[in-house]
Amino acid sequence: MVSERGLQVLRAIVQDYVDTREPVGSKTIVERHAFGVSAATIRNDMALLEDEELIVAPHTSSGRVPTDKGYRVFVDHLAELRPLSVAQRSAISSFLDGPGDLDDTLVRTVRALTQLTGQVAIVQYPSFARANVTHVELVQLGGGRMLVIVVTDTGRVSQRMAWVRAEFDDPEVARMRAELGDLLVGRSVREGLQRIDERLAGDAARPPADAAAGAAVSAIVRVIAEELEEFRQDRLVMAGTANLARSEADFRGSIYPLLEAIEEQVTLLRLMSEMATDEQGLAASIGRENEQFGLAEASIVASEYDATGARARVGVMGPMRMDYATNLGAVRAVARYLTRLLDEDEAGRSHGAPDDAGRAGGAQDEAAR
Repeated sequence: MVSERGLQVLRAIVQDYVDTREPVGSKTIVERHAFGVSAATIRNDMALLEDEELIVAPHTSSGRVPTDKGYRVFVDHLAELRPLSVAQRSAISSFLDGPGDLDDTLVRTVRALTQLTGQVAIVQYPSFARANVTHVELVQLGGGRMLVIVVTDTGRVSQRMAWVRAEFDDPEVARMRAELGDLLVGRSVREGLQRIDERLAGDAARPPADAAAGAAVSAIVRVIAEELEEFRQDRLVMAGTANLARSEADFRGSIYPLLEAIEEQVTLLRLMSEMATDEQGLAASIGRENEQFGLAEASIVASEYDATGARARVGVMGPMRMDYATNLGAVRAVARYLTRLLDEDEAGRSHGAPDDAGRAGGAQDEAAR
């Protein structure tokens, strides 16, 4: 059982090691922290922490470094998250505020987060299996090409090209648009896929009277089906992979497993989805806790955000020697900002565009909390 002062010593070791990358000794703790006890007393506390496997001597020096178990105890007893500075709040605002669809917003989110933390930033797409299609638009581009735009009530906007192999006049395009609207608008992504399958099966059994228009609509619904299938697949957006190379010295082994996980995504999707959150929606998975995912030398911290009812996570991944207080504070701030931004975008679609100044100010208030 670790005493209260023992926890304070552990906190000092973690903070100093994160700041300096050097093993921390009792003399250093006495000099940097106001414990009001002698170096000998601190050495006794460190010995008890070592018995609990919370710190370890990396070599023959008198200094100690935290173990993954020590980082876990530190995070579990982290009473306060480090507040963001004015400059950091401004950085979130400058990256995230402004028009854009969900894809663009999530890309800007990871760019903001990697800039704030210096780690690999990760954001999950919310699950859109229950999203409803609100609009289908067709734009004829010439040369047998049709731009197909699909919008859902969660703010997801898809633009894909379909080869329709013919040119159509405006009334014909309007009829195709109306036919697609009847087929999909107001339907969920799941139901839309089912109706498309039924439509294509019907076309195969009974070719339409207007062969050119029928073939064009069939080509368009196949493109829409591919997009809707992507809507309901779990996926990630990431940024800051180069930061792993900069912190390579903090990994005892190779960073290759992390690079492989970033490339394949499946491992990180599972890990992000399975992390247990606290009452604030924050989660941390540290060192050996990630062993089953092949990431035993990495830590991931994350926070939940809400996209009009669909919850997902935004977080960062890096070495165990990371600034947990700052990184947890950053992911919480960005998650709250992102939730507010998506809520206001939804309100804007329902009731008209929000006032830009009010939106920016309100979102900055969220980031500051």
